[in-house]
Amino acid sequence: MFRSLQARYMLIILTALILIQAGYVLLSITMSFGMNVEPVVSASQVERDWHEEAGGLAEGSPAEISDLFARWQARYPAASMFWVDADGVLREQTVGREGREGDLPAQWTAVSTAQFIKERYNGDPFTVIAFVGVGSGGFVVIELPRSTFDPPIQQVYDQFGTWLGIGMVVIVVLFILISYLFFRRIRKRLMQLQEAMSIRDVDGLPVIIGLSGKDEIGSLERSFNDMVVELKESKRREQQEEQLRRELIANLSHDLRTPLTKIRAQAYTIGKAEVSEEARRAIEALERSVVNLDRLIDNLMSYTLLMANRYTYNPQDTDIVRLVKEHLATWYPLFEKEGIEVDVDLQLLRQHVWQIDPIWMGRVLDNLYQNVLRHAKSGRYIKVATASLELHDAVIIADRGPGMRNGQSEERGAGIGLSIVDRMLRGMDLDWDMQFDERGTTIVIKRQRKQAA
Repeated sequence: MFRSLQARYMLIILTALILIQAGYVLLSITMSFGMNVEPVVSASQVERDWHEEAGGLAEGSPAEISDLFARWQARYPAASMFWVDADGVLREQTVGREGREGDLPAQWTAVSTAQFIKERYNGDPFTVIAFVGVGSGGFVVIELPRSTFDPPIQQVYDQFGTWLGIGMVVIVVLFILISYLFFRRIRKRLMQLQEAMSIRDVDGLPVIIGLSGKDEIGSLERSFNDMVVELKESKRREQQEEQLRRELIANLSHDLRTPLTKIRAQAYTIGKAEVSEEARRAIEALERSVVNLDRLIDNLMSYTLLMANRYTYNPQDTDIVRLVKEHLATWYPLFEKEGIEVDVDLQLLRQHVWQIDPIWMGRVLDNLYQNVLRHAKSGRYIKVATASLELHDAVIIADRGPGMRNGQSEERGAGIGLSIVDRMLRGMDLDWDMQFDERGTTIVIKRQRKQAA
């Protein structure tokens, strides 16, 4: 029942309300035992009893007056009383708990008596004046605080109201403190949950977190764990399917190469025979198609191996200028055959030794040169250069053909070759960019220059 955070907090509120009411009553009762709470009487009853007992004195002697004062003092501890005899002399005075001693005249006259009655009329303390006995025994006066006639609980409040208020404040403060601790614990658990959600496993997915309770936050944690389990299972299935797909592509690429090799060999054999000019052109077109298809299959297999991280990478210190020069020499006959002018400007770089894989870099250059032959052959120009820029050393390959921009190339493909270039260059920590303009395409392979130690 109390596993819910809402139920727990409602219990805290209900407990606080009960404690406030119960504490108020208990404090009142407890404090009432520690004070002299006078019985509830009416002012008219006190006045009537005072006249009756004062008038019932036989002689009005000092002994009788003292006995009268003692009885009333025991009944009303807060009462103040005094006796003025027939000669106007203040004979006896009893000061109550709230009375003031010494503020009465020793000799009373008609004027002082009238003045006293005027001051006390309907005032606080409540004052009653009664004559003593049936003769001329003077008069006796009793003074009671008006609070004497308040209910006992009101007297408690009047006397201990400050303490009652402090007690209520303490209860309220305790309620606020408990509420703060309650929500502080909730916030702490939520922050821990948020932090746990941001942690990633080796597979890039969140990790399963521990349960901190069986309330709403605990339910959220269980739901999160269920989601993580489903994500991991889904990724496992996806990886299996991807692996099957890559193996299928690799196997197909390998299997297709065998018939392509046979087709190319047969086309070569037919080309040696005496055939018509039209047949020879068809055979040459067939050979070009087989070469292009073989290249596409090779790119597809290489891309699949790269995506599966199965393409061996062996970085080593390599003189990039020499590598580019030697690799360009293998392509020079092809460019010359197609009538493409080759402009070479291989300058010594500030840092010409790069930590790269020569085979990967050769494959990158092969793909870029092949793109020139496929998409920029009409420009009849290729420039291969090296340059030291402000922050980089660079290899530059430029042409003057239409390239692949705006679909002007007649041999547009799926872009697998450039995808291989991108992944290989990034795998060797090299940057590159491709720029198109009306003069052609420029590709810049950049390596950030390392600061000297």
